[in-house]
Amino acid sequence: MEQCQVPHPSAKATPHLVADYNPPRNSRNYMRILMIAPQPFFQPRGTPFSEFYRIRALTELGHTVDLVTYAIGEDVDIPGLTIFRTPAVPGIREIRIGPSLAKLPLDALVFTSSLRRLLSTRYDLLDCHEEAGMMGVVFSKLFRIPTIYDMHSSLPEQLENFRYSSSKPLRYLFDVFERITIRGSDAVIYVCPYLGEVVERVSADKPRFLIENSPLAESGESAGLDQAVALRRELGLEDAFVLLYTGTFEAYQGLDLLYEALALVSQPSVRLLMVGGKPEQVEKARRDVHAMGLSERVVFTGARPPEEMPLYLAVGDALVSPRSHGKNTPLKIYSYLQSGKPIVATRILTHTQVLDDEIAILTEPNPVSYAKGIEVLASDPERSRALGAAARRRSDEVYSYEHYLGRTRALLDFLTRRSKGDAPTENLPASVAEPVEPAKPANGVQR
Repeated sequence: MEQCQVPHPSAKATPHLVADYNPPRNSRNYMRILMIAPQPFFQPRGTPFSEFYRIRALTELGHTVDLVTYAIGEDVDIPGLTIFRTPAVPGIREIRIGPSLAKLPLDALVFTSSLRRLLSTRYDLLDCHEEAGMMGVVFSKLFRIPTIYDMHSSLPEQLENFRYSSSKPLRYLFDVFERITIRGSDAVIYVCPYLGEVVERVSADKPRFLIENSPLAESGESAGLDQAVALRRELGLEDAFVLLYTGTFEAYQGLDLLYEALALVSQPSVRLLMVGGKPEQVEKARRDVHAMGLSERVVFTGARPPEEMPLYLAVGDALVSPRSHGKNTPLKIYSYLQSGKPIVATRILTHTQVLDDEIAILTEPNPVSYAKGIEVLASDPERSRALGAAARRRSDEVYSYEHYLGRTRALLDFLTRRSKGDAPTENLPASVAEPVEPAKPANGVQR
């Protein structure tokens, strides 16, 4: 297993992938945490981003984190973090988002590498992400260490969301896997209200903590007007009303709906800027929009580094999230809110857990409705400004990094008090954590 010791905080590192603070070390409450992350860490996609911010918060609160993860991924610089990578698997150089057979040998190596760490080092806490939650249950029993299930999605629902399989036996197996993980963990972190409902259905009295993702641009860095104007000129978008999409090009993102909606938008100044996607996905998308006669209205940049996102958000006049199905809130939504730009999104659970009509244009998940939503913003600058300002206020009030850090602290305080025999459940704010009395329903899905 390859060990990567993180450099001193003064070492040069990639912006947005470095936390330039010196975490305190409180000897009384200090924890050494083993985080198990069966993902390519770091890559600029959903779960690795969530893991990055989880690590940052834990170390900023004064703890150290040993991370066991795949051989695939980019090293990051966070004081207090040490990365332990599994051996590489011949022939596997990348891993697709969602379930895949390639994850089987990779996850097996994560399990054995984590076991090796536990046999050689004493840990105070396990933080296990996605399918590693089951590993945490096993390790918790063997080594008598409390374990957190870091739940980014519902495992059986991944089969449908990623169109991996419609097999009922396989879904049943994933469902059993998830139930055992939830019941066997000491606490569950969930990243959107819907997942809290999933946890409640399985174990109503399970300690569960809602820690929604923080904006990727929360560091306060922002692009200057001159930079944004220069990039618009470089992309040929000087006089355009720019719709910005950022993220992966996976099928669940609803990009076909977005392209079809753009074809129906009557304002000729509206252009679509697509930031993200693998090279082969971008090429396919270029062919698709060409066949629709939209080549002159769509600009593709391919994947860009996270530190460039504030600049692209500054270029956009409106931000789009066109998913047509799903239940997990897209990570991009938190950055969209923080940007202060108006948002057009579909009125489905994946969005309405965070967005409402006061801070976004919400439409039915079809091209006609989505096109009308775009046209509203393109034709009404005053409403666009008002929605953007309201979105930024919501971000500051509910989804800031300070809120994220506070909820992480509440989780660790709960576990510390529980280890001492206290029962702090009744003192936890309901918005931060639920365990609550079993009869109380899970947090609602619309604010």
